[in-house]
Amino acid sequence: MLLVEDDQSVLEMYRLKLELDGYRVSTATDGEEGLSKAETLRPDIIFLDIRLPKMDGFEVLRRLRGQEATKEIPVIILSNYGEDDLVARGLRLGAHEYLIKARTTPSSLSEGIDDWLRE
Repeated sequence: MLLVEDDQSVLEMYRLKLELDGYRVSTATDGEEGLSKAETLRPDIIFLDIRLPKMDGFEVLRRLRGQEATKEIPVIILSNYGEDDLVARGLRLGAHEYLIKARTTPSSLSEGIDDWLRE
């Protein structure tokens, strides 16, 4: 899986829990790196922040959906921003789910993976 998050403490919190639960986690700290790793690694699932340096998460998602190799990878947006227009935009661009960090513990994120992979 790929976790794209620019806040190092948040990145480490989610990465640690996912790895403890047995997942292999690659990370990226900006949108360009996230897109590059998604294209190269072709992870089973991507957790994607919206506010990122170099390229925002919406643009990363748009590009992922525009490429044959990455268009089917489930993308879960994980953001601090929960405004209705942002949620709608993320889902319209092809995100499987839009989660708010304040309401998403590392445990709940890990527990949802199997469901997202089945969708």
